[in-house]
Amino acid sequence: MGFTIGGIRGTDRPRAGARRRGRTSDCTVVAEYTGLWGWDAVPGARALDGVCSCGDAGCAAPGAHPLDFAREVPAGATLDEVAKAWAEFPGAAVLLPVGRAFDILEVAESAGRHALVRLERMGLPLGPVAVTPEGRAQFFVAPGAAAGLPRLLYRMGWDDAGLDLRGLGAGEHITAPPSDRGGLGPVRWLRSPALDSATGPPQARILIGTLAYVAHRFPA
Repeated sequence: MGFTIGGIRGTDRPRAGARRRGRTSDCTVVAEYTGLWGWDAVPGARALDGVCSCGDAGCAAPGAHPLDFAREVPAGATLDEVAKAWAEFPGAAVLLPVGRAFDILEVAESAGRHALVRLERMGLPLGPVAVTPEGRAQFFVAPGAAAGLPRLLYRMGWDDAGLDLRGLGAGEHITAPPSDRGGLGPVRWLRSPALDSATGPPQARILIGTLAYVAHRFPA
């Protein structure tokens, strides 16, 4: 089954040249994620005016989920392999499976920006950090963080604070920059991946104290 943004009602079909340029750019980004950073990737749905490209009129997460009929592009895939896989779904969003190479700790964007400044000043190891158009900051940490988050918060005395701090783990996906999320706009890097931080993100325990504090002080 094919996938085109032009297939959504109300969209204008791009010129062929624009499609080729966009497709090349998408493939380059995906190949960087798979080849350089060692992340799996999967073509994801897009949304326009609340209509999801998956074709389900009752979609619970328009433009923010993998396409059920799309095959995953594995870590290590080359640009040629990515181009071949992505050619079946031109215009697809780039989604990254969580719980394999990394988990996610997510806070409000304002809290995330304050946390990032504090963590950098302390010289602590950091992974990539993305911000979504919904105003969420996503910190990449070592796998297993989501499952261990309640225990860590309990040990640090934050378990009953009602924090806007959540973990994303195995079975979940995030929209990767610069893809559009849910028709709301692009996801952006607040801290871009680097070879060491992408392939070896920090343990959650290193960041959790600061993230909990800023989530408490700077609620959404």
